[in-house]
Amino acid sequence: MIHTFVQFVRAVALNRVGLAGVVLTTSAVVLFVLFEAASLVGLFANAYAGLVTYLAFPAMFCLGLILIPIGWRRRKQQTGKSARELLEERFSGTEVREGFFGSRVFRTVGVLTVANIAILGVASSRMLHFMDESHFCGTACHSVMNPEWVTYQASPHARVKCVECHVGEGVGALIDSKINGTWQMISITFDLLERPIPTPVHQLRPARETCEKCHWPDKFYGSRLRTFVTYANDSVSTPTFTSLNMKIDAGRHGLREGIHWHVAAENEIRYASVADEREEMLWVETRRPDGSYRRFANTALTAEAEHEEVRVFDCVDCHNRATHVYEDPVRAVDERMNLRLLDRSLPFLKRESVDALTSGYSDSAMAMAGIAAHLEGFYQRHYPEVMSSRQRGIDSAVAALQDVYNRNVHHGMNITWGTYSSHIGHPGRRQGCFRCHNESMVDSAGLAVRSDCTLCHSILSNRSARPLEYLQADTADPEYLMHDYLRQEFFEFMGR
Repeated sequence: MIHTFVQFVRAVALNRVGLAGVVLTTSAVVLFVLFEAASLVGLFANAYAGLVTYLAFPAMFCLGLILIPIGWRRRKQQTGKSARELLEERFSGTEVREGFFGSRVFRTVGVLTVANIAILGVASSRMLHFMDESHFCGTACHSVMNPEWVTYQASPHARVKCVECHVGEGVGALIDSKINGTWQMISITFDLLERPIPTPVHQLRPARETCEKCHWPDKFYGSRLRTFVTYANDSVSTPTFTSLNMKIDAGRHGLREGIHWHVAAENEIRYASVADEREEMLWVETRRPDGSYRRFANTALTAEAEHEEVRVFDCVDCHNRATHVYEDPVRAVDERMNLRLLDRSLPFLKRESVDALTSGYSDSAMAMAGIAAHLEGFYQRHYPEVMSSRQRGIDSAVAALQDVYNRNVHHGMNITWGTYSSHIGHPGRRQGCFRCHNESMVDSAGLAVRSDCTLCHSILSNRSARPLEYLQADTADPEYLMHDYLRQEFFEFMGR
């Protein structure tokens, strides 16, 4: 059988073009099988091997198939002979003699055609499966996607495939994603990318098709108690506690409270933003029970500001960094101290850690050396006894800070502290929740969107020495009345 195949291949390769086609096709099949076998047994486990296996080899296979008929066509033009005459010239009479199922050559071509279709089908299926893997998304274009890959692996969605959110369901979504992927490959090849890459607010699939496959308003009810620890810049990095009882439900008993009221099925919020960036709101309106809308316009902006999109509020309007979360340096240090990755018994560790992270390094190598030099230099100069007795703790702090830097700052893509902001909470006066909940957003009667603190959370401590300090309000405290009010508000909410 192998001899027959070899004879057939020799007969088909009429000239150099045809021979090249045969060599490419045959080599592609053999190499694809070998690489696939090596991948299955674990010899290859990186995206570049996958690119070769599932993109380069199938492309080589198709190119070879195209070259074979081109070779025949050129041979016909050169000799002036018909295809039948060329077949009779290359094959014996028994092989080209017509039978009930055609000639032997025809049957061989038919079998090989079916085999080619099967090979292309398997390769295409494996290629699609491979390109759906998060490892491919994050590592195939390492220099560009490495920041997203690093933050993805440290995110709450690290077990969710990239395509679950970025592609969506259906043939149309698949085709759009492949077209977009092709353009991305072209952009990378010819260095047409923006650095940093803009947040794809307009390309993401609707939250109803992505987020709400796992999260939906009916799942959010009651409240969640969260305590945030922050550390001072003093010598002992004194901790203070902010305890918030987050009202995460979608509103109960007709009350417009609860964070997820914004996305409840019976409610609808829509808005327009400056340049459709979803950061500065031109106006926002809520649907009334009778179906009409109550509009709040931003008096701090001109009504003529450019916008095209009128957007219905959904999950990603607040959770805009649900997966690729870039940290604030101060909060990052607080978090590592809270996890005891940074030993706050080291003098002034909070202050010096933040300074070490934000010193303005020009590249990652300089940052790694600079962070170590900053921390070690500080203790060598001011606390030599600590430097000599706590070297292990200082080394551990340096390693933790270097890890923080590598996660959040990526010089090759011009990503530094604050490049990508989050809309969760209210980090600034006109950021996060305060994009809409501020005194400038007023309706026709001059009433502003509510922005009182207890709308979304009960406050049980705020930068206090104890986590739940307001539950034990001290009458001698100058702020006793406020603390008592917040305590009563909490009990009223929990008693509803």
